[in-house]
Amino acid sequence: MAVDESIAEAAAAGDVPPTLRFYRWQIPTVSLGRFQKIADVNETLIAELGFDLVRRSTGGRAILHVDELTYSVAGPIAEPHMAGGVMDAYLRFSNALLSGLMSLGLYAEKAGARARARRELSAACFEMPSAYEITAAGRKLMGSAQSRRKGYVLQHGSLPLFGDVARLVELLALPCAAKESLRQQLRQQAVTLAEALELSPDSDQLDFSRLAAAMADGFKSTLEQDLEPGTLSPNELRRSAELIRTRYTDPIWTRQR
Repeated sequence: MAVDESIAEAAAAGDVPPTLRFYRWQIPTVSLGRFQKIADVNETLIAELGFDLVRRSTGGRAILHVDELTYSVAGPIAEPHMAGGVMDAYLRFSNALLSGLMSLGLYAEKAGARARARRELSAACFEMPSAYEITAAGRKLMGSAQSRRKGYVLQHGSLPLFGDVARLVELLALPCAAKESLRQQLRQQAVTLAEALELSPDSDQLDFSRLAAAMADGFKSTLEQDLEPGTLSPNELRRSAELIRTRYTDPIWTRQR
């Protein structure tokens, strides 16, 4: 989360170009949406399992980051692909994500422009797609969230590759009966890439590098942009370390709501 934000700040300042990033999580981590209540999750159980807990700078609901490909795209608000409002950029990036997924042989779609998360939904992100989020056979495949502040746009999202899409439920602060109901609901309404493509978890088609390359090609072709591999600049590394220390590992930030 700190790296994503440091890249966005550097891009807004003109120090680095707009940046597309793919990464995965070394430790299973629950991320909370920027405005989500900490009481939505079972902090004790998360710690007992050795998982991490972080609050994102973007909105949305809780995600368990494990066995997934995570993407982020960041740039200055004035950049043409970031221009307009949240939904304008969402649509552009969703089309790019769709292109990458379809190159893998998956028939995927994006939710309609009027799709919105209802108030009565649970704390789990993958329960229902919002506008322009990616679905496969009517089930949510990718969740994304966007932040527009300090002159930058930052959007990141999660592509579950394999495993049980309902694993997060055990980590939510819910009664047992409600957990079982939500598990069943998530398994009906969300899907992993492996399930959507009918692949085994160890399939070569789920190789992280291969998937990242395919998704990058989707952005390249859809947005008509040349992409060049890059590494974090010294300033981005320093700012990431500062954000880790002052925000993302600070209980005040994590537990603020």
